Amino acid sequence: MKNIAIIIPTRLEAKRFPNKPLAIINNIPMIVHVLNRAKESKIGQVFVATPDDAIFQVVKENGGNVILTKEEHLSGSDRVYEAYMKKLKNDVNLIINLQGDMPNIKPDCIAKLAELMRNNNCDIGTMASHIKDKNEFVDQNVVKVHVEAALKEKNFLNAKDFFRVKDNINSEKIYHHIGIYAFTNIALTKYVKLARSKLEIKRNLEQMRALDNNMIIKVGLSDSAPLGVDTEEDLIKVSKEMKR
Repeated sequence: MKNIAIIIPTRLEAKRFPNKPLAIINNIPMIVHVLNRAKESKIGQVFVATPDDAIFQVVKENGGNVILTKEEHLSGSDRVYEAYMKKLKNDVNLIINLQGDMPNIKPDCIAKLAELMRNNNCDIGTMASHIKDKNEFVDQNVVKVHVEAALKEKNFLNAKDFFRVKDNINSEKIYHHIGIYAFTNIALTKYVKLARSKLEIKRNLEQMRALDNNMIIKVGLSDSAPLGVDTEEDLIKVSKEMKR
């Protein structure tokens, strides 16, 4: 069995929504919600990786483990790698990168990804859910993943592409991508040594660096789609959802 750690990369200087990790949802900072969901998955140690003292203090005050990282990382996975090398290099061989803007992700989604990675041989794994609202196909804030065949409950299929908007798509094999990645330690080390790819930069999607360099990303099916918070409007929406 692989030893697992969940690392949540986060920073204050997001372009679209500065300071969003500390935005309050139901009296709790968003990053703490994500931290708690990760802990509730019960699959391994959980760490927050951040360059910001304000986030460091909030995580510490709420009983979390936090690792200070450099400011200049260009992707969350690069930040995750620094944290892994600082604290976990000899202790874990499966690293889950959980994005810090999904406060209502279900713990069983995280646990399912870990199980799929244990049972399958691949570089990188991620999760996706069914698209229930057709407006998602044209919503640039919703990342979509195109897989090789229809996703089912227990399969783990190769990703063919990730995108925000695309013409002439076949909706039967397009799913709502969930911002969580599992890397083997070997795959993460390989990934961060690669140059940023053209599609990674153009689409602002770090997973394209892996696909553009022929690394395999497999996709599992989640029964829920957590709401990613990219704007203040998203914050209002997720706050209402989490009050229910």
